[in-house]
Amino acid sequence: MLTIYGVYRSRASRNIWLANELGLPFKHVPVIQHDRLPDAKAPGAPLNTRSAEFLKVNPNARIPSIEDDGLILHESLAINLYLAKKHGGPLAPANVGEEGEMGMWALWAATEVEPHSINIVYHRVGNPKGPKDPKIADAAVVALRGPFAVLDKSLAKDGHLVGGRFTVADINVAEIVRYAQAAPELFEAAPRVKAWLAACQARPAFRKMWEARDKEPA
Repeated sequence: MLTIYGVYRSRASRNIWLANELGLPFKHVPVIQHDRLPDAKAPGAPLNTRSAEFLKVNPNARIPSIEDDGLILHESLAINLYLAKKHGGPLAPANVGEEGEMGMWALWAATEVEPHSINIVYHRVGNPKGPKDPKIADAAVVALRGPFAVLDKSLAKDGHLVGGRFTVADINVAEIVRYAQAAPELFEAAPRVKAWLAACQARPAFRKMWEARDKEPA
């Protein structure tokens, strides 16, 4: 059975959403980020990214990780690409060209969007690692105008990123774009992105993940 390590309030949400889309049964091990705890090594501390038990799974001390039939993988976007290809269906690449596009979009989102979108979360919503800084959030909005325009243009043809259908590429990019939702001005300037993200988040598999996430302590 597939095992997913990581709390819902982490990048593990991407893998749980995909598992829901695929109808995959999985064991969920809620590993929390160590920096969310007063003392990650205190007696009785919950399982966290610095726990010896989890470090045997991922010595990088980060979530998520998965174990799937003896295979251990880290990095949420790579995990999703692997699971989609393994299980096939419309979410998976139909050919090597689509596989390349899906990898391209994952890397694009990780490099062009996430470094800035995460700063919008931290500095407009709340920063677990320090105080909010509006200047950092404003700079992130400016930096994202170009990538949002690129994404908006790419969605113009058929409303999806690869193959004219909803795929793992949409999940991977949507979960990174989601961090920027505290900056509605970006979405008003990119109406196709706004409509696409709303459609992604209306899917039953996303709602199932999000409802579980809402039940976790903030």
